[in-house]
Amino acid sequence: MARLARNTVSKVMIHFAGEPIEAQAGDSVAAALLSAGYGVFRTTPVSGAARGPLCMMGVCFDCLVQIDGLGNQQACMREVREGMRIQPQDSAFDAVAAISLGDTL
Repeated sequence: MARLARNTVSKVMIHFAGEPIEAQAGDSVAAALLSAGYGVFRTTPVSGAARGPLCMMGVCFDCLVQIDGLGNQQACMREVREGMRIQPQDSAFDAVAAISLGDTL
C-alpha cells in the first residue's frame, strides 16, 4: 500500500503481535497496521473468520484489537502512541476474565 509522504511528521514505534512497526504520529492504529501490510485484525467468535478494517470510521467494529491489554478497541478510532502494544483479537474479548485478572475496562 502506498501513501503520500509527510516529511514533517514524526515517527512512533508500536508493536503488533510482538513485531515492531514504525508508524507516523497522528495515524490511527488501523491506518498504521494497514500501511505496514497487516490486513487481519481479529477473528469472529462463531466461525473464526478473519476480519479487518472496513469502514475506517467506527461503525462496523471489524477492526477490533487489544491495545495494551485492553480488548474490544476499535483500531480505526485510536491514535498511535509511542510504545503501544497491539494484539489481534481472537474471537470475542472476554471482559469478565480480564477483570478477574486485574485488568480494568
